[in-house]
Amino acid sequence: MIGIGKALMVIGGIIFVVGLLMQFVKIGKLPGDFIFQKGNTTFYFPMMTSIIISIVLSLLFFIINRFK
Repeated sequence: MIGIGKALMVIGGIIFVVGLLMQFVKIGKLPGDFIFQKGNTTFYFPMMTSIIISIVLSLLFFIINRFK
């Protein structure tokens, strides 16, 4: 059970850091992020943001896997 507690604390810390970075780095306002507004309804689809996050995570996991 001690391992699960440590893993949850690490995951929580990572989520906190990512949330903090997203507050200061305007990552959700890139060209290629689609915003559709019609009346009182707004639909936001962050396509470029998703692609960039996917590339960064793929590189990070590749680097981590190389050192294992």
